[in-house]
Amino acid sequence: MKTDSYLSFADICYSSVTAPKLIADFFLERKTISFDGCIAQLFVFHFVGCTESFLLTVMAYDRYIAICKPLHYTTIMTGCVCGSLVMASWVGGFVHSIVQTLLTIQLPFCGPNEIDHYFCDVQPLLKLACTDTYLVGVMVIANSGMICLTCFVVLVVSYVIILVSLRTRSSEGRRKALSTCASHIAVVIIFFGPCTFMYLRPSTTFSEDKMVTVFYTILTPMLNPLIYTLRNEEVKNAMRKLGSR
Repeated sequence: MKTDSYLSFADICYSSVTAPKLIADFFLERKTISFDGCIAQLFVFHFVGCTESFLLTVMAYDRYIAICKPLHYTTIMTGCVCGSLVMASWVGGFVHSIVQTLLTIQLPFCGPNEIDHYFCDVQPLLKLACTDTYLVGVMVIANSGMICLTCFVVLVVSYVIILVSLRTRSSEGRRKALSTCASHIAVVIIFFGPCTFMYLRPSTTFSEDKMVTVFYTILTPMLNPLIYTLRNEEVKNAMRKLGSR
C-alpha cells in the first residue's frame, strides 16, 4: 500500500505550517501575524494533523490485513479501497479543521491580541476571547481530543489482534511481522502521545506545553522518515557497518 508516501507528504505539510514562521520570528524583534494568517495557520495545521491521524489508523488496518489475512490481502486492499481510505482520511481532516476554525472565528476578540505560543492554535486563541469560552472549549476537546483517543484506541486494538494472531506463527514469521509493524508503532507513539496530552484535557496551560508542541509539530515529522527508512535492508546493513567501525 502507498499510504507511506501520503504520510510523508502530510509530514512535509505539517511541519511547513509552523516551522517557516517560527524561523522567521527568530530574526525579528517584533513577532506578529495577521488575523487572516493566524486563522489560515490554524486551519491548515488541524487539517493536516487530523489527516495524519487518520492515515496512521488506515496503515494499521493495512498491516492487520497483511498479517492476519495474507491470502486475501490483494482482494481486500484493492487500489480502489486504498484510494477510498486515503481520500476519506483527507476529507475527515478537512471536516475536523472546518469545525475547529468556525468555533474559533465566531468568538469576539477584544485584545490584547498576544498569544503565549509560537503558532496559532485553538487553546491559545480561546484565552484571547472576551467572552465565556467554556462551551467552545468543551466542543474543542470533544472534537480534537476524541479523534486522537478514538484513533489511538483503534490502533491499539488492531495491534493487540495482530500480536495474538502471531502466537501460532513460526519464529521467522513472527520476526518478519514484528519488523513490519515496529516502525509504524514507533511513529504512532511519538505522534499520538503528545497530541493526547495537548488536546484531551481542559483548556489549562502547563509550562511543558510549548516543549511538547515543538516535539509533535517539528521533531515528529522529521523523525518519521528516519524511522521508516530503517526498514530498508540496505540502510540496516550500512548502519551495522558504521557501528562495527
